[in-house]
Amino acid sequence: MSDQPTAQARIQELTARLHHLNHQYYQHDISEISDQEFDQLLAELQGLEKQYPELALPNSPTQRVGGTITKQFPTAQHRYPMLSLGNTYSEDDLREFDERVQKGLEGAPYSYVCELKIDGVAMSLRYEDGQLTQGVTRGDGTRGDVVTSNVRTIRTLPLHLHAAENQPQDFEVRGEVFMPLPVFDELNAEREQNGEALLANPRNAASGALKLQDSAQVAARKLRFYAYSLLTPGRHFASHSAGLEALTAYGLPVSDTWRRCQSIEDVLEFVHYWDKKRFELPVATDGIVIKVDDLRQQDQLGFTAKSPRWAIAYKYPAEAARTRLNEVQYNVGRTGAVTPVALLTPVPLAGTVVKRATLHNFNQIEALDLRLGDLVFVEKGGEIIPKITGVDLEARPATAVPIVYPTECPACGTPLVRPEGEAHFRCPNERGCRPQLKARLEHYVSRKALNIDGLGAETVGRFFDLGLVQTVADIYDLAAKRPELVTLERLGEKSIDNLIAGIEKSKTVPFDRVLFGLGIRYVGETVAQKLAAHYRNIDALMAATAEDIAAVPEVGGVIAVGAAHWLAQPENRELIERLRTAGVQLALTGEPPRAVSDRLAGQTFVLSGVFEQYSREQLQQLITSHGGKITGSISKKLNFLVAGENMGPAKREKALGFKVPIISEQELLAMLPTADEAVAETSAVVATETLSAASSANPGEQASLF
Repeated sequence: MSDQPTAQARIQELTARLHHLNHQYYQHDISEISDQEFDQLLAELQGLEKQYPELALPNSPTQRVGGTITKQFPTAQHRYPMLSLGNTYSEDDLREFDERVQKGLEGAPYSYVCELKIDGVAMSLRYEDGQLTQGVTRGDGTRGDVVTSNVRTIRTLPLHLHAAENQPQDFEVRGEVFMPLPVFDELNAEREQNGEALLANPRNAASGALKLQDSAQVAARKLRFYAYSLLTPGRHFASHSAGLEALTAYGLPVSDTWRRCQSIEDVLEFVHYWDKKRFELPVATDGIVIKVDDLRQQDQLGFTAKSPRWAIAYKYPAEAARTRLNEVQYNVGRTGAVTPVALLTPVPLAGTVVKRATLHNFNQIEALDLRLGDLVFVEKGGEIIPKITGVDLEARPATAVPIVYPTECPACGTPLVRPEGEAHFRCPNERGCRPQLKARLEHYVSRKALNIDGLGAETVGRFFDLGLVQTVADIYDLAAKRPELVTLERLGEKSIDNLIAGIEKSKTVPFDRVLFGLGIRYVGETVAQKLAAHYRNIDALMAATAEDIAAVPEVGGVIAVGAAHWLAQPENRELIERLRTAGVQLALTGEPPRAVSDRLAGQTFVLSGVFEQYSREQLQQLITSHGGKITGSISKKLNFLVAGENMGPAKREKALGFKVPIISEQELLAMLPTADEAVAETSAVVATETLSAASSANPGEQASLF
């Protein structure tokens, strides 16, 4: 498609078609075309937008897959404050709430709307002329983070509304962003395979996803959204229930579990119904929200300083059960951490049958004074993962046996170690402990690391058990082992072709994800991104000392020591060379960000506390852009401690002991060049770099630069 007008018409046609198909699928469960046909249309639109980026629409369906990188989330003020609700766990309190409403309305008739309280992240969305223009988190209720690019990846959320009767031109939607339980379970299963700490509940998982800087990663988290309120500058509807019906008519997702109740008895009936029924839903809920339906009556009742008088949240008490602790199993993770898991007599709890519960570490076993054979109390509540909260000491049998924590690795027999200041015992046998070796392979092929198609955790684990792979570098030798692969059950020619193609494709995965995939202890996804951005390639990183690495923004001393130790090991250096030979990306492509000036060159800073004008991350970027370095620890080599509000007293005391200057945010900013000075200094830096590059290439051509 060569001419721009034709491309523009096709982009508009595809955009409208895909919006319609998304609406039919996510709002009405109607699939008008096959997934393959949908993907073909989306791919065509992506191709046209790449060829003609100026024609791409802000709310294009391609935004669903993400790809926007947001280094900082700006904040925005809410037009309507996002107040929190008062909570109660008692039916008596609900009746008292009803009495206050009755009194406040002076005996006038009223009704309530009851809604399930989704356990997610409160979000405010703005629609203008039917287009989604902004998504803002609750924040402090007055201001929140603008996360529009991340919100656009939520597939159940329409980016473009179909015109409906009485649809306001400009309005806000309040609702809850959440992670469905099946997605949460899948994510935690992946984390468990990778030896990572499990997420406690879907709410934390959703909150963490919305803070990711890469919207493509947000899209992979498969978040969902339910709207529960519509706000307009003027009174557009007579009741809250009419607003919910309008939201549905506009095409926004509204949970169909809400109900209009004529009395407090109807409310209590709704509460009782969902007490058990809620566990059948694919979403975590922790209570019921009760609101006076009539909006004029809401105005009449008004607000307290913190919450509305016309609404209240009833929270269900934490689900608990009593069962017997039969055994403690010890799992060895990717980093060698030995984690105890309680094996229980199966017991129904919160809609599931619980057989296992996390014990975290030996400290918890000691704190609870757990013994084998004890009757223990297990809770879920807001924590989806069952946990033991106590022991029924009165029912402790005489045969109860104290739990003896192993002194040797349950997998390889190596004596366990417990590093100072850490809660976990660890197996130090990194090269010979099979669960560690296997978990590192599973981590390398996982979605957030190399994400190798056709080689998931189960398959690579099977290959490990069969002796086909031992290290991540062995993965790149699998193509040469095709004769062995074709003899394996459940692995046909097509599967092998897909696997080999996936391995080949993994060679294009960016350096930061490769670094994360290596499984270096403490180097998670974010730290890997920071290290890759700072050093640009694996050779520079391997040449760095622990002290050098600790100076990288947001990389602490413990992380730095662990990374430097791992990179210094001969076996790991050999592994990196094998990956290099295989063609894996071990360097970032493109030009590194250019410094604004060298005003802070040679100076190191520690930031502590909360700052007024900038966030801590913004100050870190300012310092590094002017040539300074950030470190996480205070030593006699430190140049400045930048102190904000609520700075830790220990850091202040340590800085005073080393006679490190303590400066304020304003004093730091005064050290930076003005806007005009920065322009001049940037030009000087560019000229110097250009001259240096030219001089290196051919000294005789220097004069041609001026």
